Amino acid sequence: MTDDFPQRIVCLTEEPTEVLYALGEERRIVGISGFTVRPPRARKEKPKVSAFTSARIGEILKLEPDLAIGFSDIQADIARELIKAGVEVWISNHRSVAGILAYIRRLGAMVGASARAEAYARQAEAHLGEVRALAAALPRRPKVYFEEWDEPIITGIRWVAELIGVAGGEDAFPELARQPLAKRRILADGGEVVRRAPDIILGSWCGKRFRPEKVAARPGWAAIPAVRDGELHEVKSPIILQPGPAALFDGLAELHRIIAAWAHRAPG
Repeated sequence: MTDDFPQRIVCLTEEPTEVLYALGEERRIVGISGFTVRPPRARKEKPKVSAFTSARIGEILKLEPDLAIGFSDIQADIARELIKAGVEVWISNHRSVAGILAYIRRLGAMVGASARAEAYARQAEAHLGEVRALAAALPRRPKVYFEEWDEPIITGIRWVAELIGVAGGEDAFPELARQPLAKRRILADGGEVVRRAPDIILGSWCGKRFRPEKVAARPGWAAIPAVRDGELHEVKSPIILQPGPAALFDGLAELHRIIAAWAHRAPG
């Protein structure tokens, strides 16, 4: 029996690699993103052929892929070059928790693993439900400011805001979280964070370490409850800023851990 599904897949971002490994379909992967950290064995087993906004097109073509998988408008130029070279490309553009779950199911179907993908998505849904139930029992809910980048200040994307809600918090900038593009989530006036007075500040600066002391030193930010109470925390970008399983499992768990600790602490 022949396998009519893609045999040589290049994953231009982390989430398809994590999903395919979770589904037991890693044999199909011939190249991955250099930012891939999940699962750890992927970095040892697969050649790294792309970053997020750039890729070694020549190296990718040498791998003779029959499918390349990427994410978002930011990878449009990479996709264009591969398409011009005759490679089939799938660029997903999901931005929500529901979108991540649908992505798992679609990717599973593309490699002939629909049943396993459905089971995996249901496992993620069950985890979401468990954390939501734990959050409902918390004595109080904090207002949470999530910072994706510092210069310029960029607030959290939609799936992060939704996961903050599931974990027991309230996102400080829900209107910006609905904006799919990072440039639409740039906060021109840092004073707006001061005015919204978050109880917790979470930082996940993609590609560099979060510096809580720099955040706390911004003009006027000493008045923010989170700064006053020392509630500035880093959430590592690999578990929250990629729209895949990592965010639904480890990212959500870390959000809830931070929020629950705040909720059970005696109000200052």
